[in-house]
Amino acid sequence: MSTVDDNPAERRFELPIDGSHEIAAVYYRLQGERLTLTRTIVPERFSGQGIGSKLARGVFELLRASGRKAVLRCPFMAAYYARHPEYADVVDTSAE
Repeated sequence: MSTVDDNPAERRFELPIDGSHEIAAVYYRLQGERLTLTRTIVPERFSGQGIGSKLARGVFELLRASGRKAVLRCPFMAAYYARHPEYADVVDTSAE
């Protein structure tokens, strides 16, 4: 089972997709200790398989572990957060 990793050089969180050479990714802009999550990309042929949700959960868990906060500008990540308010400690709503 793959895990989500931060790739600061590409400014994205990455989730390798098992059985392929592709990744799903959440792109961000870094602003101090805050990350503005700007978009989520899951290859089309893998949509509907829960990969985006696994990616979102992994991103929020990495942010929590690092003590950083996220500003949600990506509609997918905002929708995931709306369904999972347990991540309120890592989402910065003051910037909205």
